[in-house]
Amino acid sequence: MAAVKVVIAGAGAVGTFLASDLAAGGHEVLLVEKGVPDVDAAALGETVRLLRADACEVDVLAGARLEEVDVVVAATGDDEDNLVISLLAKQEFAVPRVIARVNHPKNHWLFNETWGVDIAVSTPHLLSALVEEAVSVGSLVRLLQFDGGNARLVEVTLADGSPANGRAISALGLPRGATVVAVVRDGHIVVPRGDTVLSVGDEVLLLVIGDADDEVRELLVAP
Repeated sequence: MAAVKVVIAGAGAVGTFLASDLAAGGHEVLLVEKGVPDVDAAALGETVRLLRADACEVDVLAGARLEEVDVVVAATGDDEDNLVISLLAKQEFAVPRVIARVNHPKNHWLFNETWGVDIAVSTPHLLSALVEEAVSVGSLVRLLQFDGGNARLVEVTLADGSPANGRAISALGLPRGATVVAVVRDGHIVVPRGDTVLSVGDEVLLLVIGDADDEVRELLVAP
C-alpha cells in the first residue's frame, strides 16, 4: 500500500496512538496540538512531526500545506473544534478524506458532509453496534456510516428460514445499492464471489448505499 500524508489534530491518547500506528505503517504523519500535552515527540517516531499550534486556524493549516495532504483526522476532545477543522480541511484545502471523532453521541448528527466530514467515528455508537451485532441473529445491524450516513456497512447473521440460505450471492438479486464485501463463516473470512453459496450462521457484511436497506433485509432476513 502506498504511503499517504496524514494530518491529525489533537495529541491526546487517540491522536498520539493513531499517529504512531500510521507512522509504523510507513505513512507520513503530522500531529497538531494547540495545548502542551504530555507528549514525547521522540517517542512518536522519526516519521511523526509534532506541531504545537491551533488546527482551527486557517494560517496554521496553510502552513502545514494541507492542500498536499491525503487525509485529515480531527481527533480532539472537543466536538466544536473537530467540526471547524473538518470544514476548513474540506472547503479551504479540498482534502480528499476527512475523518472526525465524535466525542458526545448527541452531536453525531452534525458530523456530515455539510461540515466537510466524510467519516464520523463515534465510539459509543460503534460499541453499541458491535454489542448488537454480537447478540443479534437474523436481523440487519448497522456497524459504520460513511458519506454523511448515505453509505453504511451492515451485517446480517443468517438465521433459519433466511431466503438467502443455500443460494449463491449472484442469485440473490441484490439491489444496485448493495454489495456483499465479506462473509464470516466459522470464524474465517470468505472473500465473496458470485458463486459463493450462503448458509445459516454466515455473517454477511454488506456495503449499502442510499435507501437499499429494506430490500437487503427482505433478501437476507427470515420473515
